[in-house]
Amino acid sequence: MNETIAAIATPFGPGAIAIIRLSGDEALSITADALGKDCEEQESRSVQRARIRSLEGEVIDDVLVTIFRKPNSYTGENLVEVSCHGGVLVVQRVLDRLLECGARSAMAGEFTQRAFLNGKMDLTQAEAVMDVIGAQTDLALRAAQQQLGGRIGVETEEIRSQLLHIVAQIEAYIDFPDEDISPKTGDELERQLEVSRERITSLLATAQQGRILREGAKVVIYGEPNVGKSSLLNILLGQERAIVSATAGTTRDTVEEVINLGGFPVRLIDTAGHRKADDELERVGVERTLDKVAEADLILEVVDASGPGTESSLRSFSNNAPRLLILNKCDLPLHSDWKGRSGSIEISCAKGSGVEELIAAIVGEFTLGNGTWGQEAVAVNARHQNCLRRAKAGLDEAFGQLQGGVGPEFVAVDLRLALDAIGEVAGRVETEELLGEIFGQFCIGK
Repeated sequence: MNETIAAIATPFGPGAIAIIRLSGDEALSITADALGKDCEEQESRSVQRARIRSLEGEVIDDVLVTIFRKPNSYTGENLVEVSCHGGVLVVQRVLDRLLECGARSAMAGEFTQRAFLNGKMDLTQAEAVMDVIGAQTDLALRAAQQQLGGRIGVETEEIRSQLLHIVAQIEAYIDFPDEDISPKTGDELERQLEVSRERITSLLATAQQGRILREGAKVVIYGEPNVGKSSLLNILLGQERAIVSATAGTTRDTVEEVINLGGFPVRLIDTAGHRKADDELERVGVERTLDKVAEADLILEVVDASGPGTESSLRSFSNNAPRLLILNKCDLPLHSDWKGRSGSIEISCAKGSGVEELIAAIVGEFTLGNGTWGQEAVAVNARHQNCLRRAKAGLDEAFGQLQGGVGPEFVAVDLRLALDAIGEVAGRVETEELLGEIFGQFCIGK
């Protein structure tokens, strides 16, 4: 934290411009050394044209220098952005010159880490920076922007404040029995704990949503050979990605592509036709098919609706993921085995009919039919989920202790564990706050 760091902030490769960032107490003086001119007089958030020069005075590049003085910068430190021409060589030479003048190469994520350590953002916001960068759809970007705006941090901080108030009252009663402090009744404590548990449960329910928005929903196209799986993949992608042939067993391996369906990132996976394999290569393909099905968030089970059903049609899977029955080849007469199948979707890959209805059904599986999924407050990630689970476990234990009539000391221990766990979500775990809550609320020692 005492060193000034520097790094290229734009992607590697030729471009019109590139940006190099410096952050730290010496950012202005290091930049001044590289420019051969003083930067102290330049106003904060202003841009100045200058030339980066080598130690020998040779011009490396004509640049624009933008200064952000602490604490009003991304990192909370003095921060400088140098915009130079985007050639690979010139960018590297500009960076080398700044390092030569006293900066240190930044480690991965170090600018955002400093922003967190300097109180410019909480941990959830720091994590959201990469979610914004990695967003593949408008819905994923919206959720990331909500997190970057502090939505998850605010939500967890409100829960934490509730628990902090409860723990403060219980521990004040335990530690200062001579003071006129009456603990809340068991029923009131249970009610308050139940409110916090419900809020944590609501946050935990968004974990699956968050994973899908960040990684994409795994949608597996499953079925027997020659039912139109690869044709369906190509239609949904809008391009000829998979080979389509009347020969059974053409698809020997899984084919995977990421697409945007109704605002959701979807990892669409075409699989080998499920049947008794005739050779070793096809057997491996069928095994991979079953592996993908076991990992699926949604299964699109495709059948040839012009022919009879078979034993492998509508087979049961160990995966409890929802499935959609896709009746393909409906441009041909529908076989009696498939008539009246509730919840099925009739399409024709040959004619391109029914595809819009299928896409709507896929999106409906993720929006629960209301079209608003992902637009609400939060979508927690795996780390948040772990913290929230531990917090809920602590509350569950405290709730059980209260109902069992045990002493407040045991309840306080479990509540402290829950308090620490919920604080970890946003990176706020400080016992000093608990002491302040106790003394400020009850005027101890008057």
